[in-house]
Amino acid sequence: MGLNNLKPAKGATSNRKRIGRGNATGQGRTAGKGHNGYKSRSGTKAKLHFEGGQTPLARRLPKRGMGNGKFNHLRKNKKNIQILNLGDLVKLNLKDIDKNILKENGLIKNVNSQVKVLGDGEVNSSINIKVDFYSDSAKSKIEKAGGKADII
Repeated sequence: MGLNNLKPAKGATSNRKRIGRGNATGQGRTAGKGHNGYKSRSGTKAKLHFEGGQTPLARRLPKRGMGNGKFNHLRKNKKNIQILNLGDLVKLNLKDIDKNILKENGLIKNVNSQVKVLGDGEVNSSINIKVDFYSDSAKSKIEKAGGKADII
């Protein structure tokens, strides 16, 4: 016995039903799709939320929460604050640091948005930093090392 002699068991397979090949086949004319209507056309598939013309559930339920949906980035009062850790600033090995220097070194994306420094990391030398916000721990670590934490 070789691979070229293998066959499926008798009765395990059957020919597929050839639909729409004449009335003699029993599946001619309407090809099992009935008479007219949406599902008799080609390329039909009802949408998941479609309920046969009845008002869909998503429209019947009350809406709650923020009304902006996918436009949350357009909210008028939204604050776009970029966050930095002290450890990242120490790696720069610079005395004076401001937003432009942070942008040049790839630590922030946008010079116009606000920047906050958090206290994760250790400061050994004095550095002067000018950004918008500081956490209490970051400010105390900078000042202990002899540096300045100026707010723009």
